Amino acid sequence: MAPEKLTEYERKRLENIKRNEEMLAALKVHAKASDLSAASKRQRVEIKAYKVSPQKKYKPETPIVLRRSLRTQGMQPDSKGLSDHSVASDPKTSKSVSPKKSSAMTGPLSFKNAYVETGTFVSLVDAFLSVAKKPHFGEIKEEFNASLDYEMKPKVGVIVPVKEDEVRACKDENLGFVIKDEFNGFKTCKDEGLSVGSCDLIKGVVKTEKIEVGSCVDIGSLTLKPENIARIMPGRITQMKFLPCSDVRMVVAGSKLGNITFWNLDSQQDEDNGIYLFRTHLGPISGIVTQQYCLSKIFTSCYDGLIRLMDAEKEVFDLVYSSEYAVFSLSQQPNNVNTLYFGEGQGGLNIWDVRSRKSATEWLLHEARINTIDFNPRNPNIMATSSTDGTACIWDLRSMATDKPEPTKVLSHKRAVHSAYFSPSGSSLATTSFDDTIGIWSGVNFENTAMIHHNNQTGRWISSFRAIWGWDDSCIFIGNMTRTVEVISPAQRRSVATLQSPYISAIPCRFHAHPHQVGTLAGATGGGQVYVWTSD
Repeated sequence: MAPEKLTEYERKRLENIKRNEEMLAALKVHAKASDLSAASKRQRVEIKAYKVSPQKKYKPETPIVLRRSLRTQGMQPDSKGLSDHSVASDPKTSKSVSPKKSSAMTGPLSFKNAYVETGTFVSLVDAFLSVAKKPHFGEIKEEFNASLDYEMKPKVGVIVPVKEDEVRACKDENLGFVIKDEFNGFKTCKDEGLSVGSCDLIKGVVKTEKIEVGSCVDIGSLTLKPENIARIMPGRITQMKFLPCSDVRMVVAGSKLGNITFWNLDSQQDEDNGIYLFRTHLGPISGIVTQQYCLSKIFTSCYDGLIRLMDAEKEVFDLVYSSEYAVFSLSQQPNNVNTLYFGEGQGGLNIWDVRSRKSATEWLLHEARINTIDFNPRNPNIMATSSTDGTACIWDLRSMATDKPEPTKVLSHKRAVHSAYFSPSGSSLATTSFDDTIGIWSGVNFENTAMIHHNNQTGRWISSFRAIWGWDDSCIFIGNMTRTVEVISPAQRRSVATLQSPYISAIPCRFHAHPHQVGTLAGATGGGQVYVWTSD
């Protein structure tokens, strides 16, 4: 068979292809492309992650009955309609009903049954028992001294206006402010940073447009290292706290799926990466509180209406409280170890006595659910609550003996308020609202108001932003939709710095500053990742 004769177009096309291949070979384009591909693959950082064992299958105690309509059964439909009891009441006055709980979840859960990872949790128990035997900050003196002890906490410098004679005194140092220390009076500033008494934690200042803001940590020194990044659980993280201990860096986090994870950053175990995942609840985790004076016990609350107490010594998640209504927030008064405060249902606050396992008081404080509960570090009798009804309220527990307590201050936003936290000194309150503002309330009666604009529209896949205070009153940390962390100065009423890193692959939405390690900050994402910044 004679070969087909090529047309003029096909012959020119083959010549062009041959000429292009010769040019690419001369330029070594293919070799350089392969080198770039290999280099990009080497730069990928291996991130720690949890290791899940095959999911346990639970056998139902009662046979499953399939529901069939009357139509499919060949019967006439019932025309009586819904009964009066089945009609839902006003959502603002009724309590939110929690998900149905199985009998296996309504009692104590052992570590063995709740553990969903591969390997063992022996090293986790050993870590808790080691820190439980050591004294920690929870052992406060009998005289509480407004929850801040001079010997145990760093002194916080407060920027005050400079008088003319003080300006002349600081003229040689070319500084425009002095530091007022509550314990040692006025102190002058030095070039290398702030000097407040004998405090060694004051190491730097944040500089923005030649404006200096005193801080106990240099924000520019906060770095994110690959070894401090881990995917610790599946699903969105809703709550996260550091274990309040100076000896061990441990993160305790809860997810939307009801999981509780412990990540020991100082763990030397290569098999489990220091990550321990437990299935303890049936809904989103709404609160994590470490029991005062005993670091081996941690309270957790959930939308399923359960509050559990993790006891590492007994290796059990004990059941403390069970309700048919959802629990949306959990807190504990700093000087009261036997009482839990939690938001229950639509606007209810329940004060629960742990010893007697009875409710001491129940109040209806808001028209919608309570998202956060916080106590003033200076005066534990002052409590702040944030609510979906668009308000944050300040309460004095000493004057709330009536059936209808009245707040001492109502802080209003245009939309839901996700959080309200007191500053470390107790002199200010920061609120975060869905109206795209961060409110700073200060003054003797919190009468001074500053609204700072911030995009808080996180959507349905990311937990709502909650602005938290750092280690003093000089800065606030909050997530950003650009996969960064904004540092806001309450004094300047704007963002003064941004934490960013090429290792951040998701939006950090929930944060916690380590209470005993200044410069250690954790951020959690909607994909189960945790980033931990440390200070050099």
